[in-house]
Amino acid sequence: MGPGFDTIGMALDIWTEISAKVVAPLEGDAPNVRRVTLTNEGEGAKELPTDESNLVIVGIKAAFKAAGEELPRHLKVHCKNRIPFARGLGSSSAGIVGGIIAGLALAGMRLPVHGREELLQLASEIEGHPDNVAPAIYGGLQLGIFADDRWYSSRVQIPDGLQCVVFIPDSTGPTSVARAILPPNVPRKDAVFNIGRAAIFVNAFRSGNLDELRFATQDMLHQPQRGAAQYPHLEPLMKAALGAGAHGCFLSGAGPTVLAITSGRAGDIFTQQLAERQENNVANAMREAAAAMGVSGCVFITNPDHRGAFIVRAEPQFSDRSVARYEGDVADL
Repeated sequence: MGPGFDTIGMALDIWTEISAKVVAPLEGDAPNVRRVTLTNEGEGAKELPTDESNLVIVGIKAAFKAAGEELPRHLKVHCKNRIPFARGLGSSSAGIVGGIIAGLALAGMRLPVHGREELLQLASEIEGHPDNVAPAIYGGLQLGIFADDRWYSSRVQIPDGLQCVVFIPDSTGPTSVARAILPPNVPRKDAVFNIGRAAIFVNAFRSGNLDELRFATQDMLHQPQRGAAQYPHLEPLMKAALGAGAHGCFLSGAGPTVLAITSGRAGDIFTQQLAERQENNVANAMREAAAAMGVSGCVFITNPDHRGAFIVRAEPQFSDRSVARYEGDVADL
């Protein structure tokens, strides 16, 4: 998010649902055959792999290894993806975190409250940084770092009524390509630029003074480079959003999605109506700026989510807030 490259992330109310269960072997299968069947539905259904390279399966396997249990030879997994794929909205982190939680449940381990820290360790090791897996695990706005050989995350309060206006281009932006653009070293003045703005960014959320986000979402470490090399729509859309009344605007993740922050969905009905008009004004401005650039895509308005990943149903039923062994073969997330 803005100046918080690889360190600051926020969960949005957009979800991936994962169902996983142990199934009987097919007739004629040899005893040593392992069969993992994965199907995808929704966003990225045609692009996402269905073999064991899929990040959901990677997460499931990591969970079984961490639990000290042998991976079942026959698994059936279904992913219902609502998070756009390869757009900078954290679809990979949702798959990793969901896979780990499903794997822990199938391995016989309920999800304890304090165990979410271990989820952070597992997920961050797979992803390589905590800024998107931490919000997927804990919800809300998270600050993530690596220190003393462990990953850490800290929650920052999100002001009431905050909304996010999101422009998602039809084109994709693989993270690996977006990272390859970035130089290995940066000038000191650019590092100082980002340090100051990252500090103001966090304070703006804590204090509720979101007007500070107008400059606190500025960045010198990745947005100018990615905008120049990959995303010519970035600067025009940020300028349009700010001009229409957004508090701040930045490249979401590695892009190409652009996210603007508005507020006011709290208080009396007149305040809410004014906020809704502001959201629509920002959305229309971003849409028009994209059209002027010849960039096709869609705009939608969503809000932060404070829950993080959770278990919808397990057979037999159990609470994901207790610590105990789980005996069963179905987990829905």
